Amino acid sequence: MRLTNGRSLVAGVLLMLGHLLIAQSDQKRLLNINDDWSYLENSIEAPAKAISSKGWVQIDLPHTWNALDATDQVPGYRRSASWYRKQLTLNPALDKRYLLYFEGSNMVTEVYVNGEKAGEHIGGYVGFEVEITNYLQTGPNDILIRVNNEYNKQLIPSNQSDFFIFGGITRDLWLKTVSKTFISDITIQTPKVDQQRGRAKVMIDLDGPVTKEHRLQLTVTDPEGKPVFDEKVTTTASGHTEVTFDLSNPILWDVDDPNLYVVNVVLLNGKQKADEITDKYGYRYFEFKEHGPFHLNGRRLLLRGTHRHEEFAGLGAALPNEIHWADIKAIKEMGANFVRLGHYSQDPEIYKACDELGILVWDELPWCRGGVGDEVWKENTTRLLTEMIDQNYNHPSVILWSLGNEIYWLPEFEDGDNSEKINAYLTELNDLAHELDPYRMTSIRKYYEGADIVDVFSPSIWSGWYSGTYKNYANAVDNSLKKYNHFLHMEYGGSSHIGRHSESPITGDGELNADEWEEPINQVEVANIAQSGDWSENYIVDLFDWHLGISETHSGFMGNAQWAFRDFGTPLRPENDIPYMNQKGLMDRAGNPKDAYFVFKSYWSKDPFAYIESHTWTERSGPSDVARNISVYSNAHQVELFLNGTSLGIKTRNIQEFPACGLNWDVTFKEGNNQLRVIAYNDKKEQVAKDQLDVNYTYTKAGKPEELALSYERLENGNYLITATALDGDQRRCLDYEEKVYFQCLTGGKLKESQGTPLGSSVIAMANGRACIEVIPADQADSLTLTVLNQSFKGAFIQVKLNHTP
Repeated sequence: MRLTNGRSLVAGVLLMLGHLLIAQSDQKRLLNINDDWSYLENSIEAPAKAISSKGWVQIDLPHTWNALDATDQVPGYRRSASWYRKQLTLNPALDKRYLLYFEGSNMVTEVYVNGEKAGEHIGGYVGFEVEITNYLQTGPNDILIRVNNEYNKQLIPSNQSDFFIFGGITRDLWLKTVSKTFISDITIQTPKVDQQRGRAKVMIDLDGPVTKEHRLQLTVTDPEGKPVFDEKVTTTASGHTEVTFDLSNPILWDVDDPNLYVVNVVLLNGKQKADEITDKYGYRYFEFKEHGPFHLNGRRLLLRGTHRHEEFAGLGAALPNEIHWADIKAIKEMGANFVRLGHYSQDPEIYKACDELGILVWDELPWCRGGVGDEVWKENTTRLLTEMIDQNYNHPSVILWSLGNEIYWLPEFEDGDNSEKINAYLTELNDLAHELDPYRMTSIRKYYEGADIVDVFSPSIWSGWYSGTYKNYANAVDNSLKKYNHFLHMEYGGSSHIGRHSESPITGDGELNADEWEEPINQVEVANIAQSGDWSENYIVDLFDWHLGISETHSGFMGNAQWAFRDFGTPLRPENDIPYMNQKGLMDRAGNPKDAYFVFKSYWSKDPFAYIESHTWTERSGPSDVARNISVYSNAHQVELFLNGTSLGIKTRNIQEFPACGLNWDVTFKEGNNQLRVIAYNDKKEQVAKDQLDVNYTYTKAGKPEELALSYERLENGNYLITATALDGDQRRCLDYEEKVYFQCLTGGKLKESQGTPLGSSVIAMANGRACIEVIPADQADSLTLTVLNQSFKGAFIQVKLNHTP
């Protein structure tokens, strides 16, 4: 049985302006109340003073006050408290109870109803409930919520973590209406599963007085909708009931065939239905082989993974469900079967999507850096682990409960990095996780002293970025397989700036110690590609290509997870090419794929495709007699490349060859426009995919940049794209110019900035001598005036006559 002490810590309500009328006759068990909230960005502590303050504005949930300020050009971001207010008009029934269910609120949440405190919750990234029944009145009810994300060393994650701690009610909020006695929780275990039999244990907890009139109706249907179990069950006086049943030949949940069973539980009070709840689960069994691979349902499965941070351009961490689902769909379409949710539990829709689409999950407690704390810190951390396991227990996609990441780094308490103290507490957490869930494994990343405490361990291997070269990855894997009982590699990759390309990317060969692969804490005096590399897409493509060539062909490897799926914001990287952005994503922060996305797709995806590297590399230069190697990333059996209409031959994909599994050609461009075209074929010589890329090639290298020139184009959304280009004295584009430039809109509109994207950053490093920004024109303006400058130039100006015609 899962512990639910986390849920009993909270009770509450909300203060609102604008009416939400809920008649007694049409009350729903769960009613979404995201819309029409008032918001006050003020850290006042007293509710009455907050209500009387000026500055309330209308917003909808989910919401964060750090959507833009985290990634603007001003150091720091708002770490403080704010208020949310709404008015709920209710006719509360005497036989009903009312609760507020928060899917997530960062980080400390206090709930007031009609002026009285109904409850609070300490900690972010997990759901919680606040009961408000005893504070309600007939008619309007004021709901007031104070949320605080200020610096607090008693809460995980550490303030030294490499991501923003967004403040606000960042996920959906629901009004829950139930009977005096209701179903508070159902836990579904599958303690014995194989191809022939599936055992399920359903544990049902009731909240409220239980009488002899209470009965439970438990119905289970298979993935095809057929009932496989249907019985009435007598409740116990304690409110906790357990039902165990066996099925023959269960339809298994698998990454390629994610079959889900549906459990429906009805609480009867005499002949009347008092409550009803539905959930899903799956039958699957897995094993982490000692010093070897991972098995799912009795067969080896190479874990092909990535990582996800819960944020998006312009929205911060306050994401609609559409984006949550779009992320998991894009990860699945890439061919991945595994995701690490770094470094915290994420929105409930993520787990539903992983269940339904077939993605295995490493779920992580947000003990990220900071060392071990005092007793208050431990109490909060232990409770958050309990809540994480409690709320995500039934999801068949979850296979690992991670207890943290880099937990000894940068201690926030005195002696917080003491390994004996950390190990003692880590052992407590590990034991608790196994007590709460005997059927899943525990894990941790990059805490070597605790590698033998948890079930599955990941060292820090950043071959080719923070240390060594990527060509040593095989040695790193082999050494770790021998050293750690269950070795699963989390985090590898590097940063890339969209549109930046190099004919000869820096690899570190002959300059770095290839035998190193551990990431050091302090990188000031450590030579690595992260510091000396060019951040080109070409280098990262090769790095991933090499890593995948190793992992896909290593018979004893469990698998790995690339870091990270999408660029994300961080307070620790103000000097990056896009300031305050971790640019290790396969996509930019707005979800646009980089070249690296297609490398993974070529190894993992089953849907046929072909992609010429790279679609943003349309301007190139070099000597007339030097051939350029062109790679095509494809999962097809064979690929044919054409240059200006002439076939350069058909090549057969061979995973043993590098780069691009042998799908690369030496191409001699003519001066001027060149057309590259590819056709991909299956093993029956049938065309299954194609791609095309135009390249303008010059034989004369540009000189030193002498000006920044501005140009524009009108976008389909009515905004304008302003492009700055570094030109030499002969008006040639300086493809090797990579300095930062600064955009400013002087009149007629505003920049779409603070997005952390290649088109939404007012300060950005150039990519092959070019940088762009989107501008939103003012409604009544006749023209836009913009400037771009940096320390080397006095600046350039452009005036754009506006066209407001749709």
